[in-house]
Amino acid sequence: MLTYTPTPIQEIFDPLLDQYGIRLLIKREDQNHLHISGNKWWKLKYNLEEARRLSKNTVLTFGGAYSNHIYSTAAAAKECGFQSIGIVRGEETLPLNPTLQFATENKMTIQFVSREEYREKNKPEFINKLHDQFKNFYLIPEGGTNALAIKGTTEFARQYLSKIEFDFLFLPVGTGGTLAGIINGLAGENKIIGVPVLKNGGFLEAEIKPYLNQDFSNWSLLTEYHHGGYAKNTPALLAFIREMEIKHQLPLDHVYTGKLMWAVMEEIKKGVFVKGSTILVLHTGGLQGSSKNQ
Repeated sequence: MLTYTPTPIQEIFDPLLDQYGIRLLIKREDQNHLHISGNKWWKLKYNLEEARRLSKNTVLTFGGAYSNHIYSTAAAAKECGFQSIGIVRGEETLPLNPTLQFATENKMTIQFVSREEYREKNKPEFINKLHDQFKNFYLIPEGGTNALAIKGTTEFARQYLSKIEFDFLFLPVGTGGTLAGIINGLAGENKIIGVPVLKNGGFLEAEIKPYLNQDFSNWSLLTEYHHGGYAKNTPALLAFIREMEIKHQLPLDHVYTGKLMWAVMEEIKKGVFVKGSTILVLHTGGLQGSSKNQ
């Protein structure tokens, strides 16, 4: 249903890596689709197939005003012939930011709800009200994480990541669905390190474990690299993002992948990796959320 472009692996060359004897590879999954990039492609794939199987012609989902998931769902729904609805947290601000403007250009109906209402989004009463208003739709949860998303990210790990030789895999973590699928797909091989991009991200461990098909012990979370919280940034982070693009032609965003790469470089500086190790970083897309695009 969705078009997919196989993605390259970019090697980063830097004196820091030479100093610590580390090989650093970037799986550029941000290049798998122009608008439905990175992990969002894999999280939406089977959800849209299920919507089609159930004869739904509308998909509804949730997100914040700068949500990469809202952006990607709008594009994916349009490509696959669905109508789409985005329930967006917070008050409407005009003009719309580029993320929401893109969503509306892709025919997504946007409905803003208060932050108090938004916290009720998983409750049956709230969902029933949405069905009363919008009738028959297929619901995709915030961030896209559900069993079908795990199926997609597991497939990605088996089909692509398992073919790459590496010792450590790093990826950013929002809801945990991509990390869970990759843990399943690699089936206990390699060390997998998730970098939560929101404050106090340790709670995600409990969110991830129910999606694992066995009790894997080869993964962990680094919770100290959030730079203030979800979608927050610091001057140092923004300078680092600019440096990575100039020096290595590696575009990053301040919400996910900038924090991810910062964590990787900081962990290398700490000397936690054995000399000769290969680190693979999963670029999960989301470049529409970069500060220069907002």
